[in-house]
Amino acid sequence: MRKTAPFAFIFLLLFSLNKAQKFEKLHQYVNPLIGTEKMGHTYPGATAPFGAIQLSPETDTISYEMNGKYNGDVYKYCAGYRYEDKTIVGFSSTHFSGTGHSDLGDFLVMPTVGKLQLNPGTATNPERGYRSRFSHANETAEAGYYKVKLDNHNILAELTSTTRVGVHRYTFPKSDQAHIILDLMAGIYNYEGKNVWTYVRVENGNTITGYRQTNGWARTRTVYFAMKFSKPFKSYGQKNYDGKQVYGGFWRKFDQTKNFPEIAGKNLKMYFDFDTNENEAIEVKLAISPVSQANAAENLEKEAGNLSFDQVKAQTQEIWNKELNKIVIKGSETEKTNFYTAMYHTFINPTTYTDVNGEYKGLDQNIHKAEGFTNYTTFSLWDTYRALHPFFNIIQPKRNGDMVKSMMAHYNQFSMKMLPIWSHYANDNWCMSGYHSVSVVADAIIKGNYDGDAKAALKACVETANKRDYEAIGYYIDKGYIPAEKSGTSVSNTLEYAYDDWAIAQLAKHLGETEIYNQFIKRSENWKNNFDKTVGFMRPRLADGSFKKDFNALSTHGQGFIEGNSWNYSFFVPQNPDELMQLMGGKKKFASKLDELFTMHLPDEFFADTEDITREGIIGGYVHGNEPAHHVAYFYNWAGQPWKTQAQIRRILEMQYKATPDGLGGNDDAGQMSAWYILSSLGFYPVAPGSEDYAIGSPAIDNAILNLENEKTFEIEAINQSPKNVYVQKIMLNGKEIKNFTLKHSDIMNGGKLSFHMSAKAKK
Repeated sequence: MRKTAPFAFIFLLLFSLNKAQKFEKLHQYVNPLIGTEKMGHTYPGATAPFGAIQLSPETDTISYEMNGKYNGDVYKYCAGYRYEDKTIVGFSSTHFSGTGHSDLGDFLVMPTVGKLQLNPGTATNPERGYRSRFSHANETAEAGYYKVKLDNHNILAELTSTTRVGVHRYTFPKSDQAHIILDLMAGIYNYEGKNVWTYVRVENGNTITGYRQTNGWARTRTVYFAMKFSKPFKSYGQKNYDGKQVYGGFWRKFDQTKNFPEIAGKNLKMYFDFDTNENEAIEVKLAISPVSQANAAENLEKEAGNLSFDQVKAQTQEIWNKELNKIVIKGSETEKTNFYTAMYHTFINPTTYTDVNGEYKGLDQNIHKAEGFTNYTTFSLWDTYRALHPFFNIIQPKRNGDMVKSMMAHYNQFSMKMLPIWSHYANDNWCMSGYHSVSVVADAIIKGNYDGDAKAALKACVETANKRDYEAIGYYIDKGYIPAEKSGTSVSNTLEYAYDDWAIAQLAKHLGETEIYNQFIKRSENWKNNFDKTVGFMRPRLADGSFKKDFNALSTHGQGFIEGNSWNYSFFVPQNPDELMQLMGGKKKFASKLDELFTMHLPDEFFADTEDITREGIIGGYVHGNEPAHHVAYFYNWAGQPWKTQAQIRRILEMQYKATPDGLGGNDDAGQMSAWYILSSLGFYPVAPGSEDYAIGSPAIDNAILNLENEKTFEIEAINQSPKNVYVQKIMLNGKEIKNFTLKHSDIMNGGKLSFHMSAKAKK
């Protein structure tokens, strides 16, 4: 008796649950094209929730390098796809969503007809290669599904995906020269020498396996694949672009260019030839694995082996519906599109990094098995500790617990014994600053979402925070700040370390570790050492204790900050806004300074050289398109002027999030921008993860039902809410009034009802 494949079984289970729970068809409100234009850096292709596969189109082949230097134009292609472009190069299996740096773009597949061409051509002259023109009028993007007409080849391309398998369907015209190209040289943020090695094995007339090893943002990354065609190819071949080598070996005895079943090299392109009838569809299933070709083949067979394209599409969209139904809102069509697209973007990353048999490759480059949890990768923690992981602690607590277990696996396998900074594919790429995994770990444990060894997790946090030779931590420990001479990001690093130390202190307190608590709560006050009372800003400090003389609070360069200026970073004390307020002169002056931040004009010269930021992502001097100030609008609550928090939150929601391809004011940053939108639309935000408290803002939806994993529901209603009625008159939790503009995590998880009474008039 044939066993039912796990993915098919999940589909049957979801189908029965769907009948019982009557899931709303919320995937219809997801528009994956939002954020694909300008700086959003999202991709429009097909993926399953938290999927290992992100099957999406590439619209150009910009190199990371030009004349031996960084090529700034490559930044536009962090996600591979750019809405402004007019041609498609092909469809790759791996992508980052919303990041400000990149990698991946593995296993580019492109269907063509006519004369075989293995070069991609150019955007201005696609006929010179295999790329094709396309029109947005002939393009469809949905949760779990993508479709586009390739005009040059008269081919309809469709994509869908399971967790580990991308499924392509190409509908061809009648031709005796139909080809499917597999470009193993292509990649995102590509450059000569990035490919370390590639291997391909033709298993039979419709199946190939292999791997690709690259040296990029992830230094040692190997991805294995298995690829299966629905129709046998009539012939196949390859071209090796390695150039002449001194040693050629004795493989030269064979003609390896045509119909040869075992290929190896650094720079390979393959092609598969077919005869096609008019409107004949060929399906291609491509599975990946971090472990082996055999595991990739097993992933393919167990998740998609006996399923058609339409069956995979249907079950993946049903899984998306299940995930999206965790929050059911009432609002306008535009509000639903923004909200559910934001939910979709938050449920893309981190990504599954476990094969169906539980195996994955660890940081020690050995094979491990995830026992009792799903191992995840793609941790953009400088971004996501702020709102994405706290959002998961409400809506995806089991997954977030597994993410913490994945971080602990990272720590245990890593020779340097550190929790991740920014990790993907069994590597840490060390991008950005702070050690914000400790915030994610602390927040999950304090909120009861981690069933592992909490004291071992605390030990990992402490060891990470005491890694003296990492990014000036030794100076920070010894002096209480990082001297400007020792780091170009001395101030922002000090501020971020101080917050992270506060999170460690909260975890230690939660676990009764008084000595650790005392040590780290003291370290969490180090932010004061960079605050210059004479100017009222955070400022670089020299080793002799004096403040750096050449100082401009508006500048993002040479002032000791990363991706921000002092105006934004001077408010980065989420763990202690009361004391920051006192140092800034008390409530009145604090509120006045916040007013100035949101109303000033920031001249172009102060962000002209910052890739991430354009004018659209800025409100006054507040930069929403980058993360350091994401909590700042909520600080009016501490200043005794909550109506200004309410007004600014609604202003940000309206200006920075639109249901259009250019609708994001900056990189979505692996879901952080979208998580900010969701939580703020619901009416609250985690100013300091590691605390049970949420600051209350202004809800932008009429009603929301949170269907919690503990089988309880939490309802939010905003009575008389409208674009004009942004001010909160009264807040009721289960019939009792909240007056301190603070909601607790337990209030949500216990279930109940939160009612906002809204008005066009501020309540002062």
